[in-house]
Amino acid sequence: MTQAPAAQATSHQFHPTSLREYDIRGVIGKTLAAEDAYAIGRSFGSVIRRGGGSKVAVGYDGRLSSPMLADALVAGLSASGIDVALIGQSSTPMLYFATYHLSADGGIEITGSHNPPDYNGFKFMAQGKPFFGEQIQALGTMAAAGDWEAGEGASETVDVFGAYVDRLLSGFAGAAARVGWDAGNGVAGPVVDALVQRLPGEHHTLYTDVDGHFPNHHPDPTVPENLEALRALVAEKNLDFGVAFDGDGDRIGAIDGEGRIIWGDQLLQIYAEMVLKDVPGGTIIADVKASAALFDKVAELGGKPLMWKTGHSLIKAKMKEVDSPLAGEMSGHIFFAHKYYGFDDALYAAVQLIEAVAATGKSITELRGAMKPMVNTPEMRFQVDESRKFAVVEEVLARLEASGAKVDRTDGARVSTADGWWLLRASNTQDVLVARAEADDQAGLDRLVAQIDEQLALSGLERGPQAGH
Repeated sequence: MTQAPAAQATSHQFHPTSLREYDIRGVIGKTLAAEDAYAIGRSFGSVIRRGGGSKVAVGYDGRLSSPMLADALVAGLSASGIDVALIGQSSTPMLYFATYHLSADGGIEITGSHNPPDYNGFKFMAQGKPFFGEQIQALGTMAAAGDWEAGEGASETVDVFGAYVDRLLSGFAGAAARVGWDAGNGVAGPVVDALVQRLPGEHHTLYTDVDGHFPNHHPDPTVPENLEALRALVAEKNLDFGVAFDGDGDRIGAIDGEGRIIWGDQLLQIYAEMVLKDVPGGTIIADVKASAALFDKVAELGGKPLMWKTGHSLIKAKMKEVDSPLAGEMSGHIFFAHKYYGFDDALYAAVQLIEAVAATGKSITELRGAMKPMVNTPEMRFQVDESRKFAVVEEVLARLEASGAKVDRTDGARVSTADGWWLLRASNTQDVLVARAEADDQAGLDRLVAQIDEQLALSGLERGPQAGH
């Protein structure tokens, strides 16, 4: 390890922006450095040891800074008396898999997910559960106080790639399909290459070489322009459908054979039809941004629809609580607990899309075409001062409830009217408010958006230029 200066640190202060709700994230050389990674290792390692654990799995994505952060992180974990299983370059779901496969007490994936190349960060898992919120904040408190365990852990490199690919295909019940795959130069690429060698049918791949510069397009499959190359491939080869992945492989994007985007909540409709055949009456969870059409479809299929808060860690925790076999978010995080582990794995979701064709007896294009057409806005995001964002939502809720509106306050304000619904919530990870609306027709949508604008105006805000992710 090359971290001698950091290894002598007795405490550490993180940049105030780096400790987020679901992960730790920053810009290399500005808000995130090797010293931070070492301190994360010391703090997380101490948490695991105090919980009776001794072993942590570590993986990293294809970003240029990831190996450097991995060296420092492993040094910190080892100095806390933790044994480290280093699985090397991997997707986030492969790291989650490794914690189960290797019986580790925790796991850390070094990843910048879908952020620009100069970003990087850390996602955590402890004792088989998501590690987030106050637990992440506590790492900062521990580091600032130097409240760390000490010891000498061993580290070894472990190859779980083959076992992971085997697990993705275990019990595969799909038929031959013709599929396009776009890995976006993220770490899903090598897994895609391995999967298509073994799946029946005809498979065409794009950008499966891992390249932290992301030379072809940004690895965020929820942005339509990032799916253009996949759309062209599906059209040129006349494929059944196409799938795309984010930078660390835990979010999926998809298009049908006609090039229509299948959004996260629409994918859930397809998966729900398959899963509820095996788990009649199962509870299917989706976040508050999801379409009313999804919740209606789940009920129609005999399942129990449950709307929950946005955030992959929050969804995973809720799944365990209510024993849900399937959950998902608009952002493309899809969680299978049915026949799988309950974490978000876009590669597993892609394989399940092939299975859905066999299970439902319909093509992906037919399934997408049968969905009720809705008119909706994209996710509208706008900057608001951190100190005001939650207060604004509370003001809106108070006014709406005083007026007798039909409001769901699971996560912000989701308002149902005769036209459809609209949502206003505060982001947990950025100083932005998020709004979305959905109606049966454009006139109804215009009325809903006008209601959002009216409420914002009453709190002294307006929908300004769109803030970036």
